[in-house]
Amino acid sequence: MKERRVLHTIRALETSDGAGVRLKRALGHNPAVRLDPFLMLDAFSSDNPDDYIAGFPAHPHRGFETVTYLIEGHMKHRDHLGNEGDLKQGGVQWMTAGRGIIHEEMPQQQDGLLRGFQLWINLPAAEKMKPAGYRDVADTEMPRLDLPGGGQVKAIAGEVVLDGETLTAPMAGGVTDPLYLDVVLRPEERLTVPLTAGHNAFLYLFEGGLAVAGEAVPAEHTAVLDDGDQVTLEAGRRGARLLLLAGKPLGEPIAQYGPFVMNTQEEIEQALRDYRAGTLTEPAA
Repeated sequence: MKERRVLHTIRALETSDGAGVRLKRALGHNPAVRLDPFLMLDAFSSDNPDDYIAGFPAHPHRGFETVTYLIEGHMKHRDHLGNEGDLKQGGVQWMTAGRGIIHEEMPQQQDGLLRGFQLWINLPAAEKMKPAGYRDVADTEMPRLDLPGGGQVKAIAGEVVLDGETLTAPMAGGVTDPLYLDVVLRPEERLTVPLTAGHNAFLYLFEGGLAVAGEAVPAEHTAVLDDGDQVTLEAGRRGARLLLLAGKPLGEPIAQYGPFVMNTQEEIEQALRDYRAGTLTEPAA
């Protein structure tokens, strides 16, 4: 088995999105810090309602998928199709923008901690114009494995075999075959996770301290991993909590303008025309 090592780390940058929601962009600050098929990862965490209460009012998307994982708090979402969902603590909303969707995500609590992540996963050219849709996955639907040292692994997407036990998340497969794990390690606990060779992989450390193959990963940094069959994680003295993600790269050109991600500039310009004409979400003729 070939161990994966850290290629480089990326410090999460403070920014804001939506109507002023404060967050940290862990991946995707610019085209140079994407990792095919992953376009962006945002982390948000605040107990100050001024940082999040304005939420993400109605906005469009085309050409990719968003995965919103809420660790703490409560958020409602709705879209142009008339769908409404209620994302609660520990739950995931998996949205496929496809040809086009207009949706909003609005925090519901007036105080308390709102904490979570939003991941953008690219769609292949053949699927960018498919119908939009989404799925809500409750916390109780996602499998977990309690580790011998006291830690825990939660499978948000994909399938992984750990200690002889297979964890299969409700969302699995697809062209990019994403693996998305929430990993909690106790102080100085070690965990080896098998990863598909040839798939791009990264982790985001958001609590505690961590080393990968003996190399320390700074807190609130993304660590991009090289190729291999597995990665060994070792928590520091305060333990660690991280997201571990892997996926099959598409190897296709990317053209992006804000919430539109296509393959060519001409397709971006068409998306803008469709949005301005009110036809972004209409089925193709």
